[in-house]
Amino acid sequence: MGTYKDLEGKRVVLTGAAGGIGLATAKRFISEGAKVFILDWDEKALDKAKAENPKLSGNAHGDVSNPGDVRKAFSEVDEILGGIDVLVSNAGISSRKPFLDIEYEEWSKILKVNLDGMFLCAQESIKRMKKQKSGVVLFTASTNGMEGHPLYAAYNASKAGVILLAKTLALEFAPWLRVNAVCPGYVLTPMQKLEYTEEMLDAAKAENPLNRLATPEEVAGLFAFLASKEASYITGQAIPIDGGETSGMILKDSDE
Repeated sequence: MGTYKDLEGKRVVLTGAAGGIGLATAKRFISEGAKVFILDWDEKALDKAKAENPKLSGNAHGDVSNPGDVRKAFSEVDEILGGIDVLVSNAGISSRKPFLDIEYEEWSKILKVNLDGMFLCAQESIKRMKKQKSGVVLFTASTNGMEGHPLYAAYNASKAGVILLAKTLALEFAPWLRVNAVCPGYVLTPMQKLEYTEEMLDAAKAENPLNRLATPEEVAGLFAFLASKEASYITGQAIPIDGGETSGMILKDSDE
């Protein structure tokens, strides 16, 4: 039996779920007894996730920034799950580069995946949820969407957009739909490891009040809580999970 009994049997769709936070969240919802369908663009990672998680109800290969791929994936959701109760729109990409070095094509690609992808998946989900007048939509945003971080102009702009999209949808579809944005800080994911050296990760830990990075499983736990009835009065929020990173600066020489 999982932590949240009301998640048992819920139909959950997760994007960007063949690795990192997405896969950890898929596993968490499976452990709660939910019926889980995952969507990812990485076919090899998707095959591995399927093989290692036989309790997955279904999966689709596709690009969340491609309207045709998204429509096709949700048609498969209809066939396999017969609808949707929870969307965890998690797919995202990042690039670490000085602003003046960002090519328009790169800027556009990040915005398309990180923001257009959220729009497309949310629209398909809410069309279906509206018929049953119930549902939960959860977006993966970032603390980078809450405050400025140099070298991440495109990523930051996309995640700020995700936060305002969540707030707007929460108002537009209240009271029957809840919508929230989860805002992780540093999380030890494959994407983070690609962008950061060990020295950079150590520096990030040193600047964090809890002196560490989050695990994908900790973020997955927040998604499960927000999807459950325990969070029934939480909507329209951008919720940081960052070890206190956005609280302010810590004193380097403070007493232990």
